[in-house]
Amino acid sequence: MKLLITLVGLALVLEGLPYVAFPESMQRWLRQIAALPPHLVRRIGVVAMVVGLLLCALAQKTSIFD
Repeated sequence: MKLLITLVGLALVLEGLPYVAFPESMQRWLRQIAALPPHLVRRIGVVAMVVGLLLCALAQKTSIFD
């Protein structure tokens, strides 16, 4: 459980960095995303989830990250 909480915290830190470093650019980017059709946003989300899952599986199955 400690690892899960640590990973969620790290994800929040990484998600927040662009908003702190480039707030104006993030606002423009978010407006562009809001203009996309919902089905496209959903597809982008699914692709991001699959890539993340594959990276997690790769990290667990290989010793490249040791």
